[in-house]
Amino acid sequence: MKTYKAYCIDLDGTVYRGKEPISETVQFVHHLQQQGIEPFFVTNNASQTPDQVQSKLNALGINAKRSHIMTSAMAAAKYIGMNYPNVSVSMIGEKGLREALQENGVKIVESSQDVFVMGIDRNINFEKLAQACLDIRKGAVFISTNSDRAFPNERGFMPGNGAFTALVQTSTGVDPIFIGKPQGLMLEIIQHEHQFAKEDMVMIGDNYDTDMLAGISFGIDTIHVNTGVTSTEEVLTKSSLPTVTLENLLECI
Repeated sequence: MKTYKAYCIDLDGTVYRGKEPISETVQFVHHLQQQGIEPFFVTNNASQTPDQVQSKLNALGINAKRSHIMTSAMAAAKYIGMNYPNVSVSMIGEKGLREALQENGVKIVESSQDVFVMGIDRNINFEKLAQACLDIRKGAVFISTNSDRAFPNERGFMPGNGAFTALVQTSTGVDPIFIGKPQGLMLEIIQHEHQFAKEDMVMIGDNYDTDMLAGISFGIDTIHVNTGVTSTEEVLTKSSLPTVTLENLLECI
């Protein structure tokens, strides 16, 4: 198999399921690091900070570089900073999104008519959703960290940020700007910040509708693994196929 300079690896369903590591991926990451290649970890999960992601990976046996962790929260904060500088932002989300916004100099307020950004919030309630809808109806730009309707953990498939985003979208009639996969913004940021050529990059993941489509739309190679959301059988029915389909990443070694 071709050797790349930038292995962009999804987390949920590819590196782990909830608190359970996917051992074949852990071994693959070790194999890359033994060759002097530090992979990138690219996740739609906006709830965790890079430090938290790094700690979780470390607990699973992966020593990841913080600078090689890219979350949809980080990408959303960078996007807001570039496109809506010096505005106030209201949000639904957890620590990962809040800290990403703060690190990028974005002012967070309880209610904003400038920008509203939505990330996964496991303490979500009616009042938070109501305030989001009110802000958007008053003209706030509607940004969502990702469109994932569900994500895998050790219990099964949990409701994702995309499911809650759809509720706000349905109520307001306003379509959000999605940041995470299948959009290619996180991959574009990695390419720009580390100066890679597209032919030297590959996106690896379990979810065709996010991971594979992100890589395909961005114009880089893709590797699908049969360890999470989308089965190999389903992937092979798609009109745009990944570059490679594997049962797991041990087949790359």
